[in-house]
Amino acid sequence: MARTNFANISHDAFMAETDKKALEALKKVPLLPQVIKKFYEIGADRWLYCWNMATSVRCGPKQFGTLDAILDECCEVLDMPKPELYVTSNPFPNAHTGGVERPYITIRSSIIDTLDDEQMYHLIGHELGHIKCGHVLYKSVAAVLMPLMELIARRTFGLGDVAQIALVSAFMEWSRQAEISSDRAGLLCSQDFEISAAANLALTHGPSRLVNEASTEAFMDQVHAYQDMDLNDSIGKLLIFYFYGMQSTHPMPVHRMQQLDLWYQRGDFQRIMDGHYVREDIKAG
Repeated sequence: MARTNFANISHDAFMAETDKKALEALKKVPLLPQVIKKFYEIGADRWLYCWNMATSVRCGPKQFGTLDAILDECCEVLDMPKPELYVTSNPFPNAHTGGVERPYITIRSSIIDTLDDEQMYHLIGHELGHIKCGHVLYKSVAAVLMPLMELIARRTFGLGDVAQIALVSAFMEWSRQAEISSDRAGLLCSQDFEISAAANLALTHGPSRLVNEASTEAFMDQVHAYQDMDLNDSIGKLLIFYFYGMQSTHPMPVHRMQQLDLWYQRGDFQRIMDGHYVREDIKAG
């Protein structure tokens, strides 16, 4: 499949407004500058990079060449430098991006069995979206912050529980919205809504011996039913978010697919495909 490359494309071309607003809110939390300072003081970025290299296989032309070639093509599509790519052994399908100074993407082995090659364009494009949008610093800080907050917050930052809760809540909300932006980057790399929808479906149901019975069409029917729920069900959705969703770093899968579908149906994806998008050189001018 020949793909369209987007010369000089800016992250503003696909970054969700909810992502931008959540990031602005996060930056206003008083504790954030101290957390970022501590992140660099303890060398967390270097530590995470070294840990990833020590526990994963680095891809290249001679190592998982299929994945390396997909990454090359996705970087050309989004007009961005190539990060390092790794594969690690893990039975739970997922991938993540790290490395503030040396960006890298790590793909779990199980996700390679879950997605076909075309769907991998969506996955790798999604992870590149995190890099393109500048998400990596905050996601890396959060990766260290969440498990260590109780351990070091009071001793190091000298602030109480209210500040901690505000920061964690702001991080969680921003992290969820950042996934919406990156899903759009995934679609820009797959360049086929059905492929991106199938990738999200596969990530939702996970590995299964009945995978041949999975239906993207039925999944989209579910997405639309979720979107069109009546008032009573909408209240239920809010309660689910309050008790579960707001404590998660990722939106619930059907909600994510709903947001990508809305962006696609609005025509924003096609406008970019047609060459009408915000460019870095225009922003700079």
